[in-house]
Amino acid sequence: MSKAQFAFMVVFLGPALSLAACSGSPGNGPTGGGEAATLLSETGAIEGLAETRWAPRVPSGAAVPSFVVDPSWPKPLPNNWRISQIGGISVDSHDNIWVYHRPRALGSSSAGAMPRAGTNDEGVPISAIGHPRPYADRNTGCCVPAPSLLKFDPAGNLLDAWGGPSDPGFLEENCRTEDGCFWPAREHGIFVDHNDFVYVSGNGQDGGSRQQQGVETYPWAPSFGDDSHILKFTAEGEFIYQIGYAGMEGPDSENIDGGPNGTPQPYLVADMSVDETTNRLYVADGYGNRRILIADAETGQYIGHFGAYGQNPVLDDPSAGVSDTDVGPWMSDYQAGNMTPLFFRSPLHCASVSGDGFLYACDRGNNRVQIFDLGAEDLGRPCANPNAESQVCGFVDEVHVAPQTASGTAGTAALSTDPGQTCVYVGDLANGTLYAIDRENLTELDRIGRPGRQAGEFHWLHALAVDSQGNVYTGEVDSGQRIQKFLRYGSESCSGTGSSDVGLYATNR
Repeated sequence: MSKAQFAFMVVFLGPALSLAACSGSPGNGPTGGGEAATLLSETGAIEGLAETRWAPRVPSGAAVPSFVVDPSWPKPLPNNWRISQIGGISVDSHDNIWVYHRPRALGSSSAGAMPRAGTNDEGVPISAIGHPRPYADRNTGCCVPAPSLLKFDPAGNLLDAWGGPSDPGFLEENCRTEDGCFWPAREHGIFVDHNDFVYVSGNGQDGGSRQQQGVETYPWAPSFGDDSHILKFTAEGEFIYQIGYAGMEGPDSENIDGGPNGTPQPYLVADMSVDETTNRLYVADGYGNRRILIADAETGQYIGHFGAYGQNPVLDDPSAGVSDTDVGPWMSDYQAGNMTPLFFRSPLHCASVSGDGFLYACDRGNNRVQIFDLGAEDLGRPCANPNAESQVCGFVDEVHVAPQTASGTAGTAALSTDPGQTCVYVGDLANGTLYAIDRENLTELDRIGRPGRQAGEFHWLHALAVDSQGNVYTGEVDSGQRIQKFLRYGSESCSGTGSSDVGLYATNR
C-alpha cells in the first residue's frame, strides 16, 4: 500500500480508522506499528488520537497486534443479495471465511424485491418472510435475502453460498425433514473443522414465529417448534447427520441420550468448535441448557458434559425458571459481591478450543469467560466443584469482562493464530468493543472499536473469528447486520502485562 493510498484511507475513514488503529501503534514498542504506524504518524492520525479519549492505551513494554478496518471487505454480493443478522463466523483451514446469517430477520425495506409468496391470516398478500405485499408483487427493486451460509476468500470474493429457505431447492433436496434434517428456525453458531465439515445450529423458538415481530405465520416459518439440534454438512452442503431432535419443549441440561441414535439432546445451541487433536465436538449449549456438551465429531455420539467450574451434574441457572430459587439477573450477584455464580447464566455463548488443549467458554449472562483443561481426566464426568477451585473438575481460570455492566459482555472469544496463540480476543456485545487479552496473565492490553455505525465501530458485536495472518473478522446482530474485516499489522502476538480489570470504563476516558 502506498503512502497516498494509506492517507486516503485515513481521510476516508476519519475517526473510524483511528479507533481501529488505536490498537497500539506507538505503544507496541519496536515490534509494533511498522510501516503502517509510520504512515499513520505522517498523516497526523496518531497525534490526533492523543487528544481524544481513544488515544493508544497499550501499556509500556507490552506488545499487541494493531488493526485497521478494511472498508472494502467483502466485495459486493451478486444476485441482489442482502446479508442480515450474523449468527456466526468461522475461518476454515484454507483461510476461507464462512458467514452464517439470518435471512428471515431482514426488514421489509431490506427485502423489498421479494415477491408475493402467499397470504397471511387476514388474507393480505405477503412475501416468504411475512412482509405485506398488498399493492404489488414487490415493494422495491432491492433486495432479496442471500442463502444462510456464505463463503468468502480473504480478499472478500464470494466463493460459495448455500443453505436455508433463501437457497431455492435446498430444503427440498439437501436438507429434507424425511432424512432427519431440520433447518434451524433462527441461525446461530457455525464451525468449519479441519476436515472441512460444517456444523450449524440455531436458537429459534416457537417454530420461527419470533423471526418477525407480530407475524405468526409466513411461508418460510418452520413448523417443528424450538431449535434443539445441530446439523453437520460437507463444505458443499451435503447433509451428514443431525444431533438431537428438533422441537424439544424446554431445557434439560442432564439429557444425554434423547436424540437420534443415542446422540445428545441439546436445546437452543449458541456455538461449537472441534478439537483437531481429538476430533471432539464442544458445544455451547447454550441459550436453553446450561452446559458444555462433548460429542464425537465423526458420529455425534455423546462423550460428556459439564457446567460452570466443570461441575457435573450441572447446576442450572435459578433465574431461568428451572429451579425453585430465583436469584435474579447478573447484577443481583454483582451488587451482592458474588463473582462466582456456580452456574452458566443464559446465554452460554461460545466454546472456543485452543491448539494446546484448552476451552474458552463465553458465559455471557455472567460477564465472564471460563477456561477449562480438555486433558483433565474429570472434565465432563461426574464431578463437584462447589468452591470454584482451579484445577478441580478441569476448571483452570476465568476472566471477568466488564463485570460492572448489566449483562452481556463476554459474548464471543477467539484466539490469535501466532504459534503460541498468545492473544485472546473477546467481543463485548453490550459495550460495543473488542478486547485484546494476554492469554498467559489474562490482562487487557488493548481495545478495538467502540459503539457506532461507522466502519470499525460495532452495534451488537456477536461473532468473531481470526485467520492465519491474524486478521480479525466480526459480525453484528440486531440492526447491525454486517461483517467487517480488521487487518492486522505490527506485532503478531501478545506479551506484557496490562489491566487486570478487563473492560473497566472510567469517566475520564
